[in-house]
Amino acid sequence: MRTQKIRTVYSFTLVILDTVMVIAAFALAYWVRITIPWPGPLANEIALVRYSGLLLAQIIGVIATLFFYRQYYLPRAISRVDQFYSVFAGVTIGTMMAVALSAFTFKNSIFEVDYPRAMIIYAWLLAIILIMFGRLAHQAIRNRLRDRGVGKDRLLVVGTDEVARIIIQRILWSPQLGYDLVGVVNGQEEIQDVLGVPVLGAPEDLPALIEQHAIDEVIIAMPEKGQREVVRVISYCERGRVSIKVFPDFFQFVASETTINDLGGLPLLSVRDFAMRGYMLVFKRLMDIAGAMVGLVFFSPLMLLTALAIKLESPGPVFFIQERMGLDGRPFLMIKFRSMREDAEREGPGWTTQNDPRQTKLGRLLRQIEFDELPQFINVFLGEMSLVGPRPEQPYYVNVFRQNVPRYMERHREKAGMTGWAQVNGLRGDTSIIERTKYDIWYTENWSVLLDIKIILRTLWQIAKREGEGVEERGRGGDRVRGSGA
Repeated sequence: MRTQKIRTVYSFTLVILDTVMVIAAFALAYWVRITIPWPGPLANEIALVRYSGLLLAQIIGVIATLFFYRQYYLPRAISRVDQFYSVFAGVTIGTMMAVALSAFTFKNSIFEVDYPRAMIIYAWLLAIILIMFGRLAHQAIRNRLRDRGVGKDRLLVVGTDEVARIIIQRILWSPQLGYDLVGVVNGQEEIQDVLGVPVLGAPEDLPALIEQHAIDEVIIAMPEKGQREVVRVISYCERGRVSIKVFPDFFQFVASETTINDLGGLPLLSVRDFAMRGYMLVFKRLMDIAGAMVGLVFFSPLMLLTALAIKLESPGPVFFIQERMGLDGRPFLMIKFRSMREDAEREGPGWTTQNDPRQTKLGRLLRQIEFDELPQFINVFLGEMSLVGPRPEQPYYVNVFRQNVPRYMERHREKAGMTGWAQVNGLRGDTSIIERTKYDIWYTENWSVLLDIKIILRTLWQIAKREGEGVEERGRGGDRVRGSGA
């Protein structure tokens, strides 16, 4: 209950902050319009107070639109791209509503003035910038308070299998999510802890555990147990007292964007419609060509220096060229900067692990900041790869995984990518191929141009963050079936 009150305070302060930012943007736009004579000097300078009607309408329009976009329901983690999209849409729609409202409402009143068009544009642009800045600052303050224990939700995770371990690992590595992980619930008495988190009891003990430990939220991570068992566990959680989240089963995971169609009156669940998305593939290809050309031109000096450094550090070729599986399972030759010794695969294929002894010193740095992937812009330009898509594997591993991982080959319905949905969600390197496949198939089922842009921006942000912090890539714990991670 205490954390719910804190969330209410967070939401209320965010509304106030957005309002202040809209006012500041409007006042700054007024000053800019008077100071800068564009598109021409003002014929008649009007006092700022005369624009109060438009300002009030813009505050109401922007706040109402952001509320409609659920921007005052604060999720635990939100992509900056998604947040910018919502702020951009909210301010744009809110500004248009304000202009339309003021044109009809303030007619024949003291607020009826000829609003300078440039000032409206300035107010719109500055409101986007200031609101986004304010929200990032607000989020940083919330994260800092969570680090000090303020507003953390006390959490129980139900399950000790692979999915539960991945969720626990993500929570332990992501304190900004705001969870205080109290323990794990499972009926296996021989298991005492999971990744250092104590096992507190069985699902039947949930009512007592929730009361004893003042639990705020329960995450049920048991997709392998089936719906009947999940419903049983939910019944123990006293729905009215704690928040309940359930990790979806495999079908729910890949079919999150389903629609209802009919066949002569017979309802059908449409998971994917190629006819609706076919023409959009043209935009994806155009984006790939443009991105590859920009990447090759922009990074060409760095690529030249990297090639020279590789030659000077160790004997062997500059590039590492290896056969990988791409669209529809067709093989192609993927190009990378060589990051290992020349004889790294003399004993056969092997995936790269953390602190792999086969890596050169320069190669370890290149892999950490992902500069070894830059030559793949050539693959993208040639149409063998895309900027975004499932990461390609070697044919050897594809033949293994297709026998062990359900629906593995469906990830080959899209071109292989330089980055992908699994990678921006932390599943890169020596990680569980089963979990990576779930994310890859979700991407193939939910692909859009906007999703690609979001993944590209998140990739650039993560690279910059790792480079700035000097954090090495950490392999996620997972199945015995793993991918090359290259």
